[in-house]
Formats: sequence, C-alpha cells, structure tokens
Amino acid sequence: MMTQESVQPAAVQAASPQVKANAERERRRAARRRQHFFYLALLGVAMVAPMLVYPVFLMKLLCFALFACAFNLLLGYAGLLSFGHAAFFACGGYITGYMLSTYSGLNTELGIIAGTLASTVLGLVFGILAIRRQGIYFAMITLALAQMVFFVFVQAPFTGGENGMQGVPRGHLFGLFDMQNNMALYYFVLAVFVLGFMIIQRTIHSPYGQVLKAIRENEPRAISLGYNVDAHKLLAFVISAALTGLAGSTKTVVFQLASLTDAHWHMSGEVILMTLLGGVGTILGPVVGATVVVTLQSSLSNGPLGEWVHVILGVIFVLCVLLFRSGIVGWVERLIRRNFK
Repeated sequence: MMTQESVQPAAVQAASPQVKANAERERRRAARRRQHFFYLALLGVAMVAPMLVYPVFLMKLLCFALFACAFNLLLGYAGLLSFGHAAFFACGGYITGYMLSTYSGLNTELGIIAGTLASTVLGLVFGILAIRRQGIYFAMITLALAQMVFFVFVQAPFTGGENGMQGVPRGHLFGLFDMQNNMALYYFVLAVFVLGFMIIQRTIHSPYGQVLKAIRENEPRAISLGYNVDAHKLLAFVISAALTGLAGSTKTVVFQLASLTDAHWHMSGEVILMTLLGGVGTILGPVVGATVVVTLQSSLSNGPLGEWVHVILGVIFVLCVLLFRSGIVGWVERLIRRNFK
C-alpha cells in the first residue's frame, strides 16, 4: 500500500517532463517574439534609409541581398553548390527588359512577373538536367549550362549583344505610380525584397525545409526514411531560381539596363562570395554579405583603388574564411550564445 510520501515523488517525476516541455515551448515563443521585433526594427530602418542614403544604391543593395538569400536557400539548406545562378539573374533581367521595352504601356509588375516566370522555367530545365549529380559534378554542370545561356544572350538579337539592353522604361506600377520617381521605386523594391525574404523564411521553417536540412546533413538516411530526395532538391532549385530571377528583374527596372555582366560566371562567383562572407545557412547572413560586398564595390570603385576592387574583395574573403568560418553572422551568433546564455 502506497503512502502519501511515496505518491508525492512519483507525481513530481510524472509532471517533470511536462514542465520541461512547457518551459521549452515558452522559451521558443520568447525567441520568436524577439526575432519578430528585430525584423520590425530592421524594416523601420529600411523605411527611413532613403532619406539618408542615395535610394538607387539602396535598391541595388536590396536586389543583390535577395539574390544572395535565394542562393543561400540552395547552398545553405539543401547543400547544393551552383555555379550557374547568374543565368537566372540575367534571364529575369533580359525578359523583363524585353517586355517593358517592346510592349509600350505594360505595367512594371507584369514585366517583373514575366522575367520571374522565365527564370522559373529555366531553373526547372537546369534542375532536371543537373539535380541527379552531387558535389563538384553538380557545380560543373550548372556552370556549363550557365555558360551556354551566356552565349545565347550574346547572340540573341533582342539582348543588344555586348552593348546590353539599354533605356528600359520603368513603367507604372499598377498603372498608377510612376516608377521614374526613385522614392516610389525604392519602396516597391523594398516590398519585393520583403516578399522574397518571407518566402525563403517560410520555406526553411516549414516541414519541407526540415526535410531539406535532413538531406543536406545525411542524404542516405533521408532516402532510407522514404523521402524522394531528388524531388525535394529539384523544388528547392526551382524556388531559388525563381527568386533569383525576381532579383534580376527588379535590378533591370532600377538601372533600366540588362547587360552581359549579369550573365557572366563572375556574377555567380560574386553571389557565392556574398553568401559565404555573411554566413551560409543563416537567415540574415546573405543580407549582411551583400551589404558588405556592394558597399565596398561602390566605395572603392570611385576612389584610387578602383582597379583593385576584386583583389581587395578576394583578400577579405580569404580572411573571413580563415578567421570566421561560419561567416560574419554565424560568428556573431556564436559569440552571443557564448556570452549571453
């Protein structure tokens, strides 16, 4: 017969897992609330930024930040290193430029949607051809396909060849807002970036995103659990290509120019640099990396070290890899966890 003294420890032991689960749930909710407040603060800074900084520079930064975030979805969460993302960036830009230049009066958002859809289709084609390969073989196939697209853009009559597609009209948003106004265009570009960022964040925190992480960590184990690994990786590739095309389309509207620079393999290397510099597999890492690279390019190109921009960026990249292997954001997160538990 159990006494009251023996019943109490048993009840405490039974309740202990539930208490721990509730505490963990509350801790996650608090972390989520802090994250939301942090994002709202960043959005507030972005809203007032064009009053302090040249809007066109900020728009360029947002376009490349979205480009890097889209690439990070593929590399950081699916574990796929693509050397061909410049093809999607340029495809979105060229198609958007062609639509807005050819069809007079076409709304800006329709031109951007057309460019994004074209990049999505191109990403599907690339993915079907390359997704069954892994590692360096996957990277080389994407690079080869991207170079083929580059030469198509060189020869295609509508692209303007080496001169590029110049004087692309910005058009009107929803037929109401004139995008020639830099301030109006800035807030549109900011809305596009926020939309793309939210899609990426929702993807990586969904059950599908958890499967992607499992595939990245241990693909054979994911296969043994019954997941269609190739289908999951293909979907990640297509989403990444679509968002990359969205970034390229928006950049063409901002600068009213689509050029071969966007399709060159250097652009693919540049987005890899941005992602690794900021932190692969982190939410804000690509944004930080894009900010650093674009700011350095803009600052150095107008000074006496303009010819040494790529050398300086290369040195910074090497130092970051040696000293901050998890990138700037990864290093900061580790520092916070170590000192502010």
